[in-house]
Amino acid sequence: MKIARIAGPSGPSYAVQVGDESWVSLESLGVHATTTPELVNAAEALAGLDTATMSGGVVDPEFLGPIVAPGKLMAIGLNYSDHIRETGSTAPKNPILFMKANTSLTGPYDDIVVDPEMTQLADYETELTVIIGQRAKGVSKADAPGVIFGYTVGNDVTARDCMKADGQLVRSKSFDTYCPNGPWITTADAVPNPQALGIKTLVNGEVRQDSSTSEMLFPIDHLIHFLARGMTLEPGDVLMTGTPHGVGFVMDPPRALQAGDVVECEVEGLGTLRNRVVAPGN
Repeated sequence: MKIARIAGPSGPSYAVQVGDESWVSLESLGVHATTTPELVNAAEALAGLDTATMSGGVVDPEFLGPIVAPGKLMAIGLNYSDHIRETGSTAPKNPILFMKANTSLTGPYDDIVVDPEMTQLADYETELTVIIGQRAKGVSKADAPGVIFGYTVGNDVTARDCMKADGQLVRSKSFDTYCPNGPWITTADAVPNPQALGIKTLVNGEVRQDSSTSEMLFPIDHLIHFLARGMTLEPGDVLMTGTPHGVGFVMDPPRALQAGDVVECEVEGLGTLRNRVVAPGN
């Protein structure tokens, strides 16, 4: 099942893709949700919808970011073996967790605002993004897949020079618009093997990242198990799972995102983000 958040005459609403590939408002089907946690908590009602037999919805909607007001917006650093090699880093013994501010969230086709007074080295990171489906604490790796509601595409935009100057990750990855996401959420039952998906980034049509989620050092079940040992994961929490090789700051010379660039982030079967880079005020 694909669930998007779309614009409409009465404001944003969640919608489900139906049999004729149009999009039908969940509200019209009796499912009420305005945030990602509310959407996830409606999973039982969603499972009862016979979307394959439905038709007549919106054909070409305006897609908005499907992640709204998550309790936690988590991300993992250095989680792809090919990215670890390209940066000359040492593979971590445990997952590296950091948080991104919810205010960094933006839509799948919205602009990424890069302020040259704040950073001279803005970078892209395409990431398979997980939406947690149920409250979880102390979950085993074997049971971890069962707590996943679905997946989407995320771009963990990063101000690399700020990251180096700060000596930590959060601020440099939390600037406004630094987390495009979408274009929709694909429920977990429609993604049989999340560890075998192609993952790609293009900048102005040039392929920069081209890898597979099979390169993850710590697969998703391990990440959920590891995190849930110490913290309670809640419905609607979001986990970005790391990025592969091909990021701009390791190129010689480094290639930063500039105003006018168009960044496309794709995860196989889950859709593509397409965001233009702009300066403030444009």
